Amino acid sequence: MSTAFPDRREVIRVDSPAIRQGMTADHRARPLVAPGDWAFTDPFLLLMEDWFPEGVFEPHPHRGIETVTYVIEGDVDHYDNHGNSGAIGPGGALWLTAGRGLVHNERPAGDKPVHLLQLWVNLPRESKLVPARYQEIHPEQTPVRRSEGAEIRVFSGSSGDVVSGTQNYAKVILVEVRAQQGAVVEQELPAGLNAFVVVQEGSAVVGTGNTRLAAGQVGWLNRSDAASTVSVEAGEEGMRAFLIGGMPLHEPVAARGPFVMNTQEELAAGFAEFRAKGERFGL
Repeated sequence: MSTAFPDRREVIRVDSPAIRQGMTADHRARPLVAPGDWAFTDPFLLLMEDWFPEGVFEPHPHRGIETVTYVIEGDVDHYDNHGNSGAIGPGGALWLTAGRGLVHNERPAGDKPVHLLQLWVNLPRESKLVPARYQEIHPEQTPVRRSEGAEIRVFSGSSGDVVSGTQNYAKVILVEVRAQQGAVVEQELPAGLNAFVVVQEGSAVVGTGNTRLAAGQVGWLNRSDAASTVSVEAGEEGMRAFLIGGMPLHEPVAARGPFVMNTQEELAAGFAEFRAKGERFGL
């Protein structure tokens, strides 16, 4: 055990969300982190796993949040009303800061459906109305930490000595762990960080309580006021998992669809601006 990180985390809650029909008959969704329990999930608002073809999602606005899209299968084109566009493929991520607002869309490229994860991160009060920005994180650009039998891809924050260049307004650690059977990965977590583990493939044994998580399950870790570590061990089938942590904001949440502010008055002002500006929203 590292003397620099004397506290070790354990799993205190396991969620096993089911896959359900989404917005259309062709859209399937699994709410890995469901919205609404803001204090418990702070600074995260939701995490959805989606399977969908072209035509499910239309251009839509966002305000006051960041969305992080990770592509598992397929290819995704994205564009917005600010003139930005691009593409991400399997193993890549798009970190979108909506800030004061934009109208955007992410859609499958070509005829092949996509399978992806989308995380919504709340923005701190002082950053709610920052200018919108995109950060594309392609697989070949993602920093990688390697240990025996395991590969840790760092999309935000750090793992060991490997540091991501992704810019955050709310402190976020997002790493993907791919590991062979029995391989153990230790991840450092700053004091106060709220963190959870999502198993995408295989199974994992997490934390000091040796909690076993199967694919599709989410394990929430206890919080610690000290710098700490969590262990993640790959099960018999190996493992592909995500460890996600964020520094809680401890701020009021007023949410309505894709707009998340601190008060109902701020929400109403945001929707009024969107109705007035339409396609020029956020510009």
